[in-house]
Amino acid sequence: MSKAVLITGGSRGIGRATALAAARRGWSVAINYVRDAQAAEATASEARALGVQAVVLQADVALESDVLALFDASEAALGPLSGVVINSGIVAPSSRLADMSFDRLKRMFDLNVMGAFLCAREAARRLTAGGSVVIVSSVAARLGSPDEYVDYAASKGALDTLTIGLAKELGPQGVRVNAVRPGLIETDIHASGGRPDRAQVLGAGVPLRRPGRAEEVADAIVWLLGDEASYVTGSLMDIAGGR
Repeated sequence: MSKAVLITGGSRGIGRATALAAARRGWSVAINYVRDAQAAEATASEARALGVQAVVLQADVALESDVLALFDASEAALGPLSGVVINSGIVAPSSRLADMSFDRLKRMFDLNVMGAFLCAREAARRLTAGGSVVIVSSVAARLGSPDEYVDYAASKGALDTLTIGLAKELGPQGVRVNAVRPGLIETDIHASGGRPDRAQVLGAGVPLRRPGRAEEVADAIVWLLGDEASYVTGSLMDIAGGR
């Protein structure tokens, strides 16, 4: 029986790359999306072509009822989960904190923090020994993202703390919790922040002199999910080209 993994925000970018990397390892995948059903189904079709089960599940992880339904539907379709990848997140256009609206801040923290905590809570309730949670944080958590989005950076800082604390809570029952912290990765999240060329422009300034690819992050996530990382928990893995 293959392992099953739920990936929030699995239709595009790092989530999509993770779904396909997991499928190549023979894992069944539950692909969550909030709006882009077409992209989610395209990802699922590619996963199925690799010979695994793949289901597409709509849910807004900022809503508790959606999160509960998402986990229930994942288990109904694929059986008990072995892994959960908490990947959903948003960024907003570059701004100084002084100019950010309440609505922007609330949406940022509702999705990036509350959504992650709700998903982590459900993973904690359902995963058993050998299970693994991987949280997608960001190198912004330690850089602060001044003059761009300190709200996003702070939301990811909360996820770093969640990773450390939850790893200690779940370790005694054999469930591991780790985070990856991507740097400048070529995904469309930059376009949603108003700078579609951001990764390419800034990537030239990192020590490896280029932006990263979603697949490079996905490979690290799948390693952390798998048995090869059986003694790794509470870690914050930077995938940022030395930035």
